[in-house]
Amino acid sequence: MSTSHSRARGRVAVIGAGPAGMATALSVHQAGHEVVLFERYREARPAGNILNLWPAPIKALGLMGVDTHDLGAPCRTEVRSAGGHLRASVRLPQSVIDQYGGGFIGLLRPELYRRLVATLPSGVLQVDRQVESFDQDADGVLLHMADGEAVEADLVVGADGIDSMVRQTLWGLTPKRKHNLHIIGGYTFDHPASAVRGLCVMSHSRRVQGSWTSIRHEGRDGYQWWVLEAHEDNGDELGRSLAEHAAELASEFAAPLPELVAATAPEAMQRWILRDRKPIPQWSKGRATLVGDAAHATSPYAAYGAGMATEDGYFLGRRLAGIDLADPIALGEALTAFEAPRKRHTARQVQLAWALGKVFHHTPTPLQPVRDAAFNRTPLLQKVIGEQSPKEIVAQIDEIDAAEKAFVEAIGV
Repeated sequence: MSTSHSRARGRVAVIGAGPAGMATALSVHQAGHEVVLFERYREARPAGNILNLWPAPIKALGLMGVDTHDLGAPCRTEVRSAGGHLRASVRLPQSVIDQYGGGFIGLLRPELYRRLVATLPSGVLQVDRQVESFDQDADGVLLHMADGEAVEADLVVGADGIDSMVRQTLWGLTPKRKHNLHIIGGYTFDHPASAVRGLCVMSHSRRVQGSWTSIRHEGRDGYQWWVLEAHEDNGDELGRSLAEHAAELASEFAAPLPELVAATAPEAMQRWILRDRKPIPQWSKGRATLVGDAAHATSPYAAYGAGMATEDGYFLGRRLAGIDLADPIALGEALTAFEAPRKRHTARQVQLAWALGKVFHHTPTPLQPVRDAAFNRTPLLQKVIGEQSPKEIVAQIDEIDAAEKAFVEAIGV
């Protein structure tokens, strides 16, 4: 399938306008390529309500031109027992805290989407446009649209989620991995005096995780919360309202979690089942690659899914800077250089989220007192969550700094 290469560098087609797709489109556009972003729905719409973003994706967003001012509430993170005993504290370097105001920001997902959409160049986002399939050869990619149109590109990027058509075309779909966990989350701007600004508290009882954190949304201060428990992944409904179920789970925890749940309107609550897919050894094949959940669907237990998706898009665009996409060898080398470090980082996060869910919610009942004693009396959680996670965050910031330096050299700015 011969494509026209009169363009300066090449044309990239991105499928799926979530954080991964929009970040990819922004970074690829900055790299000097023509880019089109196909979204099957009538708008770029978030699938969830609450969100946390760590410093690395915030930095990437800013470099891609997204307005990150007052995007969310900067927070520090503590891990506690249900009664309030401190088990671990996430310790980031002071330089990172000074730059970002804390470890991460708490926000509502629709605001991130709004700012990403506002940053996209005119004409890049095409909504109500479903890609049904694609073919590729050494010369290019041909996308087959649901309306019968055929669209040519030099590279197709699957940002189309956990049920990715692009991933299935390249590698087939491995079965979804059921965590047998579910989560109820919500947010409120009516909050008790016991809630502390600038703080995230992740707590665990013997059977439930109950957490809360500050948020900022359109200049308003509020709080988001979530409760998470073991739940057989069989599609059954709860049999009662989310508010009633969340209130019961939150009752095991110290203030202000029960009060935050009680203050939340039913329409500001959401429930979802936790599933992922095991990491795969390769993302790219020929003129196609994957980003976001299409590459590494991640349990919310990592609180890093949207952040990693944003980083994927940023790094892919930076790797394509200065590359003639008509050249299959140069393109292949760029895709390999893109995915190699991303696979290592994202696989660790996916597996850590899976393991934490197992440890906190599927430990056999007789062993739960032993587990809790270890968490309360040893530095285990401090090493895993309080120290190792910050190292990963700092490493990602360093990789962004290196990528940005190479990018500036490649585009001659």
